[in-house]
Amino acid sequence: MDLRYAERDETFRRELRAWLAEAAPAHGTPPPRDDWAARRDYDLGWQRKLFDAGYAGINWPKEYGGLGASLTEELVYYEEIARARAPYIGMNFVGIRHGGPTIIAEGTDAQKALHLPRILRGEEVWCQGFSEPTAGSDLAALRTSAVRDGDDYVVNGQKIWTSFAQSADYCEMLVRTDTASKHGGISWVIMPMNLDGIEIRPLPTLLGETDFSEMFLENVRIPVENLVGEENDGWRVTNVTLRFERGTAWAADIIELQQTLRELAALAQRITRDDAAAWEDRALRRELGHLSAEVESLWAMVKLQVSELAKTGVPGLGGSVIKLAFTELNQRIYEFGTQLLGRAGLSREDVADLPAQRIVDKYLNTLSLTIAAGSSQIQRNILSERVLGLPKERR
Repeated sequence: MDLRYAERDETFRRELRAWLAEAAPAHGTPPPRDDWAARRDYDLGWQRKLFDAGYAGINWPKEYGGLGASLTEELVYYEEIARARAPYIGMNFVGIRHGGPTIIAEGTDAQKALHLPRILRGEEVWCQGFSEPTAGSDLAALRTSAVRDGDDYVVNGQKIWTSFAQSADYCEMLVRTDTASKHGGISWVIMPMNLDGIEIRPLPTLLGETDFSEMFLENVRIPVENLVGEENDGWRVTNVTLRFERGTAWAADIIELQQTLRELAALAQRITRDDAAAWEDRALRRELGHLSAEVESLWAMVKLQVSELAKTGVPGLGGSVIKLAFTELNQRIYEFGTQLLGRAGLSREDVADLPAQRIVDKYLNTLSLTIAAGSSQIQRNILSERVLGLPKERR
């Protein structure tokens, strides 16, 4: 694997950087978090700009509107998007990062033709209907039932932690089509969110936001043609989805962590503690250096993961390593930032020209990331049992 950047990659970087220098600031600042209509317009508007400029679906096939970029161009893309602090992928997260990639890997030609171009053009918002309140961290314990009735599945059950449910057009949904086998009775289906029988109830978060919802399903009729993969083979398809969600989905966020650490180093040289710059604290510098080294190691892991994806079309189990390491490191970095800001971080929107409110908000948000996409405990079990071959945990 040779991940050195060639002249072609640097040409791509210069072109992308020049476009972002104009397009990112011109898109304006994000709307208030509780204005869902404005957020949808903002996020999908940015996605459309990426598409029109030829930068949507960086590694997606060209026949569906993607760029079909090389491995190294994809890495350059992540670096430059983060460097420009371009608008976050936002409501497009599920569709772009793991719903769409799952359809590329497992969907029918008709499903690919219908959904992939619309996701890339910013015409579809997707949400994820995986977690259930009675299943806890055991995803395979889901109970939402899907009973075949002619050309439809009749679905009944409940989902929780459904991001962007109130604004989504489609849901990547896990249902139980067979009760005889825990893992062998699951199916992965595409559910239009405008069907009768769907009720959405927003769940306020620690930040007072409603990005998550619980979803109730009563006799919802989903066409059988919306099945992705084979019936009762959804657990295998789900693991394809989770490998995308746990691996390559975090690439731009890891680059952002590198930038955040540089900002925190600059901040430490400007704020004072006990009549001296915080930077004079040797322990602080040592901790910052350790955090920086861990982020660099994590970025190397992403490169390895992206390389495997380029060869096989599906990320490997290394995605669990990345997800586990990123979410816990992310938490520690923003905790470091809030400690550096001190009380000023809770009372001022900016400290030494650094957006303190963003750091505090990010820290509070990191508390959920060690649970999302499979908790840290689940990732450790996956790695110990499936990678290291250790005995399974007692149930």
